[in-house]
Amino acid sequence: MAAVETVDRAERESVLERQRALKMAKSAHAYVRGNTLKFYEWLDGLPRGTLPEGPPVWICGDCHLGNLGPLADADGQVAIQIRDLDQTVIGNPAHDLVRLGLSLASAARGSNLPGIVTSRMLEEMVRGYAAGLAAPDGEADRTAPAEPDAVRTVRRRALGRHWKHLARERLKDVEPSIPLGRRFWALDAEERAALDALFAQDAVRELVLALNGRDGGAQMRLIDAAYWMKGCSSLGFLRYAALVRIDAEEGKRRLALVDLKEAVAAAAPPAPGVRMPDDPAERVVAGARALSPNLGERMLPVRLLGKPIVMRELLPQDLKLDVDQFGREEAVQAARYLAHVVGTAHGRQMERAVRAEWRRAVTRGKAEGEGAPSWLWSSVVELAGRHEVGYLQHCRSYAGADAA
Repeated sequence: MAAVETVDRAERESVLERQRALKMAKSAHAYVRGNTLKFYEWLDGLPRGTLPEGPPVWICGDCHLGNLGPLADADGQVAIQIRDLDQTVIGNPAHDLVRLGLSLASAARGSNLPGIVTSRMLEEMVRGYAAGLAAPDGEADRTAPAEPDAVRTVRRRALGRHWKHLARERLKDVEPSIPLGRRFWALDAEERAALDALFAQDAVRELVLALNGRDGGAQMRLIDAAYWMKGCSSLGFLRYAALVRIDAEEGKRRLALVDLKEAVAAAAPPAPGVRMPDDPAERVVAGARALSPNLGERMLPVRLLGKPIVMRELLPQDLKLDVDQFGREEAVQAARYLAHVVGTAHGRQMERAVRAEWRRAVTRGKAEGEGAPSWLWSSVVELAGRHEVGYLQHCRSYAGADAA
């Protein structure tokens, strides 16, 4: 696509819709990642009782491989956690397991790994998840899986990253500006005025300064902003990048890159009778603080142009994992490790007795040497087939529209 500097929102939405369709047509795995709504429609079509009903806790709601990775906290400490909470709700934790299993199966096929590897991945996924439930944060966990080499490599790369790496990656420059082009588009006057007003708010200023270790004497100023074409499921909704300069009293300056993302109603179904924030941005932040402390502590729900927006500062250490990094054995190890991350996130919200009962329910129907529990295997196989059909239909539709 040629460089885009339009401020026409209708034209921008049309371009975004075409880009979303293109991204989802690139591979079956990309189609799975970008089609959360269809996932839950198909999941709802499974026979009642197929999935175990877990205790209602905050779940990711869109627990695929790309939504797990290194995240830094405000002090720069890095941990592998859930990195995208757009779909978070208080719901059935089994939905995260099925979503992760489907993502693993889709990625394995896309990486030309044989079906036996998918079977082993799902089996090890359940083991890792059960281990995470058994000992969430703050408790001794002798059963925690070893960090796979590919995950360790990404974590080490995250630990060695600084602002210049983020600037070169996201902005293609270390100068204080956002270059307009394929990913960053110019704002109209109303958008720029709304962002100027937002960054003048005390709550926004306090969050950004606190994350950058500055006291009340520091000054913060928005120096540039642009519409950000990013992601797949978020295309078509408001998304902005804001470049902020922080001036400390001692004369030191630093830059911060802030991501502003529209929050929308979740496709993931909440558990019956639970109470959650009505505002989508408040819901996302509440879920992040429960599931991914490193991310939740640097997020803030705000309003922009009348829409609920989640604001967070991007840190250089925030990276994603890609399954095509893995060979056969690493894919299996990664499945266990990443499921352990999810089990830990779920388990820290449960009392010990509840965790133990849910752990038994998750592993029920699984005997030693018999692979993944039947409920997980049958669900993933059924959904993988439905997604494959949906993906081919999407490609046919995209090819027809493109030809026209």
